[in-house]
Amino acid sequence: MSLPIPPAVWLRCETKEFEHRAALTPTTAKALIDAGFDVSVERDPQRIFDDEEYAAVGAKLVPHSAWPNAPKDTLILGLKELPVQTTPLPHTHIQFAHCYKRQAGWADILKRFADGNGTLYDLEFLQDASGRRVAAFGFHAGFAGAAVGVLAFAAQKDGDKLGRLEAYKNEGELVADVRKALEQAEKKAGRKTKALVIGALGRCGKGAVDLFRKAGLEEENIIKWDMAETAKGGPFQEILDVDIFVNCIYLLTKIPNFIDAAFLEQAGASRRLGVVVDVSCDTTNPNNPIPIYDINTTFEEPTVTVDVPSTQPPLSVVSIDHLPTLLPRESSEAFSADLLPSLLELPNRQHARVWTEAEALYKQFRQEAVEELKKKGRA
Repeated sequence: MSLPIPPAVWLRCETKEFEHRAALTPTTAKALIDAGFDVSVERDPQRIFDDEEYAAVGAKLVPHSAWPNAPKDTLILGLKELPVQTTPLPHTHIQFAHCYKRQAGWADILKRFADGNGTLYDLEFLQDASGRRVAAFGFHAGFAGAAVGVLAFAAQKDGDKLGRLEAYKNEGELVADVRKALEQAEKKAGRKTKALVIGALGRCGKGAVDLFRKAGLEEENIIKWDMAETAKGGPFQEILDVDIFVNCIYLLTKIPNFIDAAFLEQAGASRRLGVVVDVSCDTTNPNNPIPIYDINTTFEEPTVTVDVPSTQPPLSVVSIDHLPTLLPRESSEAFSADLLPSLLELPNRQHARVWTEAEALYKQFRQEAVEELKKKGRA
């Protein structure tokens, strides 16, 4: 009996501004090629990995953004969502689509797949037998989010707003900058910095805690909460009593707000909280437990100022939805290495559990999207 033929995989470029990561690295591209896969890689000056790094391991370099012209049986691999358009999608795409929590525009995105008879394998919902994601950027998202939180807090203590962020070559350079900023902030504040991480037991939370430790926060000033501590239901005074709050939860259903506008208004001038880092970034999710902002921030403008009474100290939110690109090479290598075993199962994806479950989930939400648009007269 012959073995299934590995499919062609096409790594598309990322069009989101400041996005330097890649779902497939030269290391994992070589592993696929060695396993018999035909791997094409779009040329991309924005990607942290040079085109030549892929060519050196045997990948075929193809023009930037040429994936719409790829053969229909080619699997299109990427990270962030595609540009907003209405053209049908006939290919099978493997990416983060941000649809299954009914985020803004979710039905329109899935309609493109339905119209083109394509398929979506959402990277966020590729799970192992225990229900755990096979690959996630969580650790680096938390790590980078906490770093940006410290930098924003330091800028705030300087009477300023955090400016444009640039990707770092490695973790050491990032930590060095954060440590320096923290030292300066603590001198101006006249006290040690205190941080609270909610979701501290997960990948994301562990990353945030790791950054705070490496930045020099004292262990007693890194408050670690998870489901046990939030079970009583918010809002939580404890959030107002720290300098930096990092939200790392994985939101599935409606929960009591952690903080909200009314709670902030009641806090008065005694509020210590200066920076909120919403790593979970459920900005458009109606269940967002931090409804004090309504936009995603960017690497160009990393913070948004919260509207609070003039008698209160300033408050900023970091809500960047691709934080790991602050450390693009390290985060990409870690993510792609975790994803590789599942990619190697693609030749047998009609039977491999990780892929059959992902396809079933896609079909479920595709149907819900079609029904949603019918109600609006837009099917």
